Amino acid sequence: MASDAFKVQLLETFAALITAAFGLVAALAWNEAIKAAVAAVFNSSDDLVGMTVYAIIVTVLAVIMTLLIARALGKAKDALKAAKEE
Repeated sequence: MASDAFKVQLLETFAALITAAFGLVAALAWNEAIKAAVAAVFNSSDDLVGMTVYAIIVTVLAVIMTLLIARALGKAKDALKAAKEE
């Protein structure tokens, strides 16, 4: 019984850490895109379009992975709950 609770807590912790990691990657991508936008306004030679496309791709990937992780966590919780009820 305690083992199942530990497994759920472990899965929740991993899900939170992975989600936070994707959020950090998305934030860093947007940081670079914003820096490039500012550099473009002040006539710098950074690739604004490339940075923006990169930031969008990373953000979409982070959202998709977060949803997949949350779905997998929900299924694991349901499986553990069903096993506990047997």
